[in-house]
Amino acid sequence: MRTLSYYIASTVDGFIATPDGAADFFPWEGDHNAVMTAEYPETLPTHVAAAVGLPPSEPRHFDTVLMGRGTYEVVLKEGIRSPYAHLRQYVFSTGLEQQHPDVEIVPGDPVAKVRELKAQEGKGIWLCGGGVLAGALREEIDELLVKIYPIVAGSGIPLFDGEFRATGFRLTAHRVFDSGMAFMTYSRL
Repeated sequence: MRTLSYYIASTVDGFIATPDGAADFFPWEGDHNAVMTAEYPETLPTHVAAAVGLPPSEPRHFDTVLMGRGTYEVVLKEGIRSPYAHLRQYVFSTGLEQQHPDVEIVPGDPVAKVRELKAQEGKGIWLCGGGVLAGALREEIDELLVKIYPIVAGSGIPLFDGEFRATGFRLTAHRVFDSGMAFMTYSRL
């Protein structure tokens, strides 16, 4: 059975993006960058990897990426229709039309689709964002991989957006970088 991992950047106060969905305030520079890029190369958008001179590589952890409509629309505004061309891409939206043949728009129940994907052969499934989709998939998430940056945002898109429902996870690994970014790994209890 494949696992669903929510690999995401967050502020100390639990926001993953600005109110309009941008996440470009998270610092790229720092000692964390080379380590995270080497460990999770498949999480770099295809166009970003090409721009920084990284050759295409075999995905290490994930071969599938899930995005909510808001997350996908951020790259659509930049004219990018297939942000993770090296992965199987799914966007969950009830109103978005097909944008690219390599990106499947899923208008139905995200839980049912994730269960279908988990039953297939392959590497892990990466939940890229956003907070509403994470809230809907909370019971399906097997692992949280959270890059916590020493930033307080005050408002924005929360790590999980939805009804209150306490869900327990266990800290299984952590690493703090000189840049101040803390990488935390949690597994479902």
